[in-house]
Amino acid sequence: MTETRAGFVALIGEPNAGKSTLLNQMVGAKVSIVTHKVQTTRARIRGIAIEGNAQVVFVDTPGIFRPRRRLDRSMVKAAWGGAADADVILFLIEAHRGLTDGARAIIDNLREHAGKTPVALVINKIDRVKAEVLLELSQKVNETFQFARTFMISAEKGYGCNDLMEWLAAEVPAGPWLYPEDQVADLPMRMIAAEITREKLTLRLHEEIPYQLTVETERWEEKKDGSARVDQIVYVARPGHKGIVLGKGGETIKAVGQAARAELAEFMGRPVHLFLQVKVRENWLDEAERYNEMGLDFRDGDA
Repeated sequence: MTETRAGFVALIGEPNAGKSTLLNQMVGAKVSIVTHKVQTTRARIRGIAIEGNAQVVFVDTPGIFRPRRRLDRSMVKAAWGGAADADVILFLIEAHRGLTDGARAIIDNLREHAGKTPVALVINKIDRVKAEVLLELSQKVNETFQFARTFMISAEKGYGCNDLMEWLAAEVPAGPWLYPEDQVADLPMRMIAAEITREKLTLRLHEEIPYQLTVETERWEEKKDGSARVDQIVYVARPGHKGIVLGKGGETIKAVGQAARAELAEFMGRPVHLFLQVKVRENWLDEAERYNEMGLDFRDGDA
């Protein structure tokens, strides 16, 4: 009988390094928000991939940055918590940005937090730079930390991801699988649905508002015809934000709802009826309950 393996892999890096894109590429399904804006990953979303006899569970941590608000501080604490609990750590940097001050700060923290956990360097977005630049960057970063391996990939296009996946499958510990074979994420569908809607809002709104809104799935009803009715509330922090989220004549929220419904239906493989409401909740950024729903600890945000 073939020995099975299973373990957790933490994705660590600066905001926008491509962690969510890599997770979705590895899992083969969209389980983590991917947008052009930094700091869209709030919950520690776990994506589950199968490679041969191994089950690899990815923990997509929030991008590590200098926290200012309570939510920021909780997210950074969650990121390092995800790294501390993992069997393998992947440290992502962007090829075209190189070894930034932020990346150096993360490496300093890796020395403190990684312990004996193997850390692989993953240089992402390799299609944006020339080969000689990549080799020079790899050498430079490897001089700062003892990485177990270095991988050069394009998470968006899939280049190099098979080699990385094979290595991870061999690295995770021997043991029984942690999740059912057909499961791609350990988040409930209610939260995945809320994350999909929040992504569409983030893509649509180009101001500071995306960081001051949250989406909750208030009601989920399974219909007899196999479809699902999903009612969600978009909470904004200020009265002025409500009008922006709704848009002129409700066109913004209508477009967001259509895009979210289409993606959710594709994800679930059946029809979805999505209904969105926008409400002002001025203090949601300071409510412990909101943090718990995002997989964050409210107390971690204490200054």
